[in-house]
Amino acid sequence: MLRYLNDPANMITSCGVVFSALAIQLAIDGRLEIAVAVALWAMLADQLDGVVAKRTSNRAVETAQMGKALDGFADLLYGAVVPAIVVAKVGDHSPLSLLVVSAMLLAGAIRLSYFANFGLSGGYFRGVPLSYDIPLLAVLFLMRSFFGSENFPVIVPLCFAALTVSHVASIRVPAPNKAMYFVIILFSVSVSGALALRAVA
Repeated sequence: MLRYLNDPANMITSCGVVFSALAIQLAIDGRLEIAVAVALWAMLADQLDGVVAKRTSNRAVETAQMGKALDGFADLLYGAVVPAIVVAKVGDHSPLSLLVVSAMLLAGAIRLSYFANFGLSGGYFRGVPLSYDIPLLAVLFLMRSFFGSENFPVIVPLCFAALTVSHVASIRVPAPNKAMYFVIILFSVSVSGALALRAVA
């Protein structure tokens, strides 16, 4: 089965899984800012693997099927598991944060199951994609000093409670175009760098 990883798109997806694994370990260790920085690269890998897959000529059907399934697991890791661990840590495992974390994981599983069966509809996602979670975390961490240390553990779970609802809501979200991919790359690289610098400062 490892032979299916000998494919550019599947290699990128696999790198995303490795980034997610590292982000999970960092988050468990309490190094939250650097965990989010690494998770941004997992998110970036998820955005790029589909582009590469479409541009890979003569791609075997079995390889594409393996890639689709692998991508779903990668999405769950960086889009639900990593954010859930960070939110739980930020909220210091309060009842609010644990409730939100449970909802995040359930909504993530539901959303990915829906997308696996129905995909895009006319170039639009149904519900806000899980790829929005890590960028939201990144922005919240960049604004952490603005919120204050006392408010941050409450603001983060509340923001993710709202985002969790949007994942399973009947909201039409356009799929990324070429310009949006450029923005995603620029955001991921610059913000991950900013978070990493803050983490080591």
